[in-house]
Amino acid sequence: MTISKDLVKKLRDKTGGGIVDVKKALEESKGDEEKAIEILRKKGEKIAVKKQDRQMREGIIAFYSHSNNKMAALVEITCETDFVAKTQEFQEMGREIAMQVVAMDPEYLSPEDVPKNVLEKEKDIMQEHLKKEGKPKKMWDKIIEGKLNKYYAEVCLLKQLFIKDDKKTIEKLVTEKIAKLGENIKVVRFVKYSL
Repeated sequence: MTISKDLVKKLRDKTGGGIVDVKKALEESKGDEEKAIEILRKKGEKIAVKKQDRQMREGIIAFYSHSNNKMAALVEITCETDFVAKTQEFQEMGREIAMQVVAMDPEYLSPEDVPKNVLEKEKDIMQEHLKKEGKPKKMWDKIIEGKLNKYYAEVCLLKQLFIKDDKKTIEKLVTEKIAKLGENIKVVRFVKYSL
């Protein structure tokens, strides 16, 4: 199957992928744009993993204030170069993550940031519920693991579903930007203010 230059350009503009990568993805998907995007995203995640070791000395403090001016958030996001930090796409991502903080009120950045005593308390509560429900004890570990993942999705910013696209988490959003912008990107910390 011959892939047209127009289709390659269209998909490249849409994804930010390299010409060769976009063409290969379109060939592999037999011209199906959606499948090609999925192939590029999978490859992008692999690329993003390779970039995680790089130094990040640049970035922004993103800000969002809710329309009633009674809630606001600041989010520190780092990247490798000021070139990327100054791009509209990077800055818009920062603003969207700050908006996420205002809307979803996360308590922690990631599961690793949840204090051990809080985690143990949650596990104890889950075990009590399982005991009351009469679930077999041998199943508890697996059930608790699933419940903890739901808990993290509520209280950890990176694990929350993105308010603008509930098919991806904030973590996934950042990974996609790493692949698209070609630099390591990290959400470092956030703070929310409210009256």
